[in-house]
Amino acid sequence: MCAHVISDVIKDSPAGKAGLKPGERLISINGEVIEDIFDYQYLGIGEQLTLSLESEDGSQRTAEIIKDEDEDLGLVFDNGLMDDYRHCTNKCIFCFIDQMPPGMRENLYFKDDDSRLSFLQGNYITLTNMSEHNVDRIIKYRLSPINISFQTMNPKLRCMMLNNRFAGEALAKVDRFYEAGILMNGQIVLCKGVNDGDELEYSLKELYKYVPVLESLSVVPVGLSKFREGLYPLEPFNKEDACRVIDKIESWQRKAYEEHGIHFVHASDEWYIMAGRELPEEERYDGYLQLENGVGMLRSIMVEFEDSLREYADLYGKSAGHSLSDRIRNAFKRLPKIKEERITMITGRLAAPYLERMCTQLHALFPQRDVRVLAIRNDFFGEMITVSGLLTGQDILAQCMEAEDKEELGDKLILPQNVVQADSELLLDDYVVDDLRRKLGKEISVVPNDGYSLLKAMLGIE
Repeated sequence: MCAHVISDVIKDSPAGKAGLKPGERLISINGEVIEDIFDYQYLGIGEQLTLSLESEDGSQRTAEIIKDEDEDLGLVFDNGLMDDYRHCTNKCIFCFIDQMPPGMRENLYFKDDDSRLSFLQGNYITLTNMSEHNVDRIIKYRLSPINISFQTMNPKLRCMMLNNRFAGEALAKVDRFYEAGILMNGQIVLCKGVNDGDELEYSLKELYKYVPVLESLSVVPVGLSKFREGLYPLEPFNKEDACRVIDKIESWQRKAYEEHGIHFVHASDEWYIMAGRELPEEERYDGYLQLENGVGMLRSIMVEFEDSLREYADLYGKSAGHSLSDRIRNAFKRLPKIKEERITMITGRLAAPYLERMCTQLHALFPQRDVRVLAIRNDFFGEMITVSGLLTGQDILAQCMEAEDKEELGDKLILPQNVVQADSELLLDDYVVDDLRRKLGKEISVVPNDGYSLLKAMLGIE
């Protein structure tokens, strides 16, 4: 019998009004045993519910609850999944966790491959440790979208890449999701000489059969740290490789758009930067379904930044004439005074050129704002890692101190939010932002990764 200990009951929630208490165990809803969060969320949707509960002394009781449909019951459990987390049983040749040095905090080494996190947090899963029972439940509960790491549609090659003899068979589950109309998003981590070239073409051809139930597919280059001793030999991609990948993807985009009205497959931002090509226009990202995979992140920030400027201009600057620049200047005259200040934005090398464009655009309108970009070289993981989300406190600190010695560091610093752990100011190497504030003697703001927040931070607007 499954029993899930209630750690808290939200005040004035349906469960709170029904007298449920922390410490009691939830067994079933309307006679159906609760296995995990899937069951709890699905069975808790109704308006009239009968909950079976067990107290700490083992006695059992029932509670009747009447609520609005879709209203949350108001129960909190210690484990968000209401079950053990399922770790990955693969040993993928491209796994970044295997490329981390020893001595980091324990949770950074945990490899998850849990279908429930696909729905709750957007994680990508390989399907290799998903039972048919869980496939049945996903279909029964109409849970979607599910995010799948395909890597390749060649079953034999997939077994090799995931180091799992069942990895090819697991692809059959995709057919079941497709037939049931369960929406999917996919990703391919591209490894040079392994699943690129003809193999990528084959995978795109096979995956295209699932469109439009397969809403999107990202193709991202493998991330290679300097800690690869004893691992499968992988090489970095070069400019020519990136051009070939983009050309292949864009040819499939044209086909998909003509036949289905979506672009289907997307190259991550790294490919365009590597190829020296301009990022796609916003419309080609189909609503940014793959932002967490670095697909369209830079375009999204640039669009939001410019939209934010226009919003201020439309709200406060209409009387200044037709020029956007004139309207923006007039708008900010009516806002709190934009004072003279030197600010440095910290980022990885990938995003730096695009942030520099925004700084140039801002300085033309507000010359009193001296906003600069400091692109941090990733010495910790190696220079091939260029994203800001894998920057460490020690690299940021060391290179900020070098800039300060050269009198190139601003009065204030801006850090992108993806350098810190969610809901904290903890960086990958256990530095906290306060360590940087103390050692640099600077005011440091952690700013969300969107153009609206970035503009406010650059202008010093609270």
